[in-house]
Amino acid sequence: MQLSKNLIEEMELLLKFDLSSARVGLKIHSSADAAIIAAAKRLYHKELVEHEDGGFLTTLGHEAAEHLQAAQQILTSTD
Repeated sequence: MQLSKNLIEEMELLLKFDLSSARVGLKIHSSADAAIIAAAKRLYHKELVEHEDGGFLTTLGHEAAEHLQAAQQILTSTD
């Protein structure tokens, strides 16, 4: 299975969230790259973020971001 460009963009955006606090979100400005804006909208439609321009993670979004950050840590660690 290959990861689509859209999925990679969504995962990269989820990895930008600071999970140390539930009240720390991201604001995607209208001047941001079109791919980032589109990724934020897709995450909103998947109910992973509260607003089309980012905002806070939903409970599901927080769980997804936790799993992504754990996978990133595992895959980038060196022995």
